[in-house]
Parts: sequence; C-alpha cells; structure tokens
Amino acid sequence: MKKFAVIDIGSNSVRLMFVADGKVLYKRLNTTRLGEGLACSSSLKAEAIERSALAVSQFYEMAKTEGAEEVLSFATAAVRSADNGVDFVKRVHELCGLTVEVISGETEAEIGILGALGNNDGGVIDVGGASTEIVFKKDGRLIYKKSIDVGVVRLKDKCGRDKNALIATSKNAVKEYGILPKCDYLYAIGGTATTLAAQVLGMQTYAPEKITGAEITAKQMQAMADKLAVTSVEEIAKWPCMPKGRADVLLGGAVWLATLMQELGLKKLIVSDRDNLEGYAIKKGLLE
Repeated sequence: MKKFAVIDIGSNSVRLMFVADGKVLYKRLNTTRLGEGLACSSSLKAEAIERSALAVSQFYEMAKTEGAEEVLSFATAAVRSADNGVDFVKRVHELCGLTVEVISGETEAEIGILGALGNNDGGVIDVGGASTEIVFKKDGRLIYKKSIDVGVVRLKDKCGRDKNALIATSKNAVKEYGILPKCDYLYAIGGTATTLAAQVLGMQTYAPEKITGAEITAKQMQAMADKLAVTSVEEIAKWPCMPKGRADVLLGGAVWLATLMQELGLKKLIVSDRDNLEGYAIKKGLLE
C-alpha cells in the first residue's frame, strides 16, 4: 500500500495530508503565522521562520513514522514574496532534510482548482494568509487565473479589526482581478472558507464530507462578517470548529469574501475541503 504525505506551507498555517492506497486518511494543521508582518515588511520574521520550520519538521517526522515512502512539500505566498524566503527553505532542510518547492501564484491557482474540481469545469477562489487566487476552467482548459497579494494575515496586519478599513482595502483590491468570466458562483477553498462554512452550518464537530458541497449565500457571508465584527476575538476562539490561530483573522476573511461576492455579483460560494493539497498530489502523479 503506497503511503505518502504532502505538506502545504501557507502564510497562516502549515498543513499535512497523509495518503495511503490512493485515499486521504487525514489532514493536520498547525497555525504558525509564517506571513506575520508581511503587509508592513518585505521580510519574514526570524521567529516566524523558526516556528514554521519546526512545524514542517514535526509533520515530516510524523509522516515518516507512519510509513510515508515519500514526503513532498510546497510553500506559497509568504515564502515566494519575502526577500528572505530562501532562509526559510534552508532552515527546513537543516531540520529534516526536506526540500521545499516554492510555487508561483499561478501554480497555486492551478493546483487549487485541480484539487477542488478535478477534471470538471468551473471557477475557484482560494483565500490564503498572504494571497488570494481566482481561477476558471472551461472545456478542460484554464481560461483565467490570477493571484493577488491579499490574504487574511495581510488584512489583519494592515487593518486590524477595523471593519471600515477592511471594506475599503477589499474594494480596492477586487479591482486587481479585472474582468472575470461571467458566473453566479465560485467554489471556495482554504481555511477561511471551510471555517466560515462550518459556522454557517452550525457544526459542533468539523466534518470534511459535510463541508464539501456546502453553500454560503452572499447574504449569509455578509451576516457572518457583521457578526464577527461585533464579537471579540476571545469569544470567536471559543466557537465550535474554530481552528487555533484562526479567530483573529476570520473577520478580515469574511469581509474580504463578502466584498468580493458583492463586487463580482456572486450569489453564493460552494465550499470544498478538497484543495491545493490534493491538487499538488494530483499534479505530481501521486493521486487521482
């Protein structure tokens, strides 16, 4: 039985996906905030590099202990945009010998839609910690893909919990996408989307199979943004299905998505727990 693992190094969290015999057995997450401060600086903080590299090393050791024959790893916006991203890659290699592939924003968009939709057509939005990708596929061919440097960690660093500032920043950022293919909805992937879906569904325990296919209307997204704006971070952290380290950035994510939906005329988002982890494995020929 072929066992392998993929580690996704994002701007907000490090994630592990363990696969055996073509099936995803589980995913694990460690919120390390690698992209902390990138909205105000071009460099990764030394402490952010260390805690994130340690998290990668721990996931690597976990995967090997459980019999992974191969462990792959990729890094996204925080590492590719920082002028000292190479220091993070070197530190991971020092700790566990793992080589981290730093992928472009376009590749990130491609593996996101591949993981969420497979061979099907449609549009996908992936809100991360330091970037947001939108990509469309029609007749099996990518017809639009763009990554911009807006994500929940950057929004928190720039705007804090100031709702008006978040709205203004979001409205300005949407313009960077230009003219998108016509659509009423997008599929949404990433921790912001799945966490918001769990809240809309009123989940007490996170269930990936129920998250995939869950819908969030524009009205529900706006209601979530309004609710988050008047709830303290401490209270949000106590909500069911709230990953550690997500509470303080969720308001920015909800405002960003609500603004996107309004500005782009989207009626709903269809959320998927399948994302760029699966997409990366498919691209490498390790998963169907």
